Amino acid sequence: MVKRILISAAAVIAGLVVLFVLVAAMQPTDFHIARSQEMNAPPSAVFAQVNDFHAWEAWSPWAKLDPNATTTFEGPTSGVGASFTWSGNDKVGAGRQTIKESRPDELVRIKLEFERPFKDTCDVDFKLEPKQEQTLVTWTMSGKRNFIAKAMSLFIDCDKIVGPDFEKGLGSLKKIVETKSEVATASSSEQSVAKSE
Repeated sequence: MVKRILISAAAVIAGLVVLFVLVAAMQPTDFHIARSQEMNAPPSAVFAQVNDFHAWEAWSPWAKLDPNATTTFEGPTSGVGASFTWSGNDKVGAGRQTIKESRPDELVRIKLEFERPFKDTCDVDFKLEPKQEQTLVTWTMSGKRNFIAKAMSLFIDCDKIVGPDFEKGLGSLKKIVETKSEVATASSSEQSVAKSE
């Protein structure tokens, strides 16, 4: 009797495992996370911030999570080939970002390589679209999911985890570029007045 119960329980467990594997395997391979924000600044002001990793510390949502994190910059100061490596606590992990494409005032495309807490590679884009006196900034992250990532997606919604960080980062970026644009406009107006006098 006990043996039958154990065999039945084992069969049920095996069936559940097979079902889980099948359901996980059927999850989409591609993932895409995106957030957008309109900013009262020209595309050039936004481009200057996202095209230079040195500027990221001021607005990146992850920059202040570990004040003791180590960072290394390699390659050119900005644009294609510029690279940023970081290593920190469990909140920020470790990895590398490298700018692969840079179109002034239009697009910055980055290869993002995670080392910790897991190994993965993603594509990150910053697309800038002028809209009258504003710039629509769209921050996206996309890539492929292996079986483990597909299985995790059944319990963890990456969009709900990463999305709010993107929103926070875009909000900080908005404050920076709008403040700089206001200062530049005020300075230009003062110069114009001075010349007219």
